[in-house]
Amino acid sequence: MSNLYREFMALMPARPLEVGDVTAINGSVATITLPGGGVIHARGAATVGQRVFVRDGAIEGQAPALTYVQGEA
Repeated sequence: MSNLYREFMALMPARPLEVGDVTAINGSVATITLPGGGVIHARGAATVGQRVFVRDGAIEGQAPALTYVQGEA
């Protein structure tokens, strides 16, 4: 017999890893501005001005400060 829960979860997309700049901190929650202009909130340790990796509302670590370039196909 198959596990219906596992089959259902396999249909869900994986949580994306995003990168952005910390613009504000309120307690343990950081406000992060994404390169496209979006703003998200994530929990974790960071400082204002730092570039971080974020996945599923949690800061995973510091990201390299590289220049963002967008290309079109």
